[in-house]
Amino acid sequence: MSVVTEVAAAGSAEAIAHFSDSLRFETDCWDTHHAMSEGKADFVLLDVRSPESYAKGHVPGAINLLRGKIIASKLTSYPADTLFVTYCAGPHCNGATRAAIKLAQLGRPVKIMIGGITGWLDEGFSLTTEVTELA
Repeated sequence: MSVVTEVAAAGSAEAIAHFSDSLRFETDCWDTHHAMSEGKADFVLLDVRSPESYAKGHVPGAINLLRGKIIASKLTSYPADTLFVTYCAGPHCNGATRAAIKLAQLGRPVKIMIGGITGWLDEGFSLTTEVTELA
């Protein structure tokens, strides 16, 4: 028996529920890129890295908004049901999670783009230095 099989896998019904639930909380770089490149971005993409990191290169169309600056007054131009998708540097960074918590505390729908910049680049997608402003 290996450490992989030491703990039995969940049953099919539990696995379906778990993995289906995960998609309510996260999206990935490929799906984000596809939606944006097809003109179907029905969400606001937030880069929660530092302004310096954002300026060096970010996902095209992403808005730079640090977690500490996520406040209700900055979001008033977006309808209450606007989905926000957060990302940061990559899987080694919890900034996207912290920003998602802040948005959820403000009653906003939110997902995390897993992989962040690292995942974006791993998929072969390009970055931009063109600034996108809050609406």
